[in-house]
Amino acid sequence: MKITVKTTVNAPINTVWSAYTTPADIMQWNAASDDWHTTQSTVDLRVGGSFSSRMEAKDGSFGFDFAGTYTQLVPNKLIEYAFGERTATVEFKQLESGVEVCVTFDAEQQHSVEQQQQGWQSILNNFAKHVHRQS
Repeated sequence: MKITVKTTVNAPINTVWSAYTTPADIMQWNAASDDWHTTQSTVDLRVGGSFSSRMEAKDGSFGFDFAGTYTQLVPNKLIEYAFGERTATVEFKQLESGVEVCVTFDAEQQHSVEQQQQGWQSILNNFAKHVHRQS
């Protein structure tokens, strides 16, 4: 099953793309809630290149590496990647109101569809807030 989340960011497409793909930026926005953070991020932004974000609870009780491999890239338009047995697509669309960022990903079995959608939407909302603060 595929799940889609999206947001619109009122910023130039180059700014949006950079904030989505730069490790220092990723560490600022990549968390689903205030009690989590990303402590490390690496990005090799090319087809076949890998990425990894270390996501941890701020109290140190739990953490995991969200990591994968880029399978398709079109600068300022599209990122596709595989992570484990799953895939995701991130589309950047220029609209009159800004840039729509749309993430579609394969659901996993451990959490409900609702929980996954809420978590990924929260991360995307944090991304939009981060870009707005930077602009």
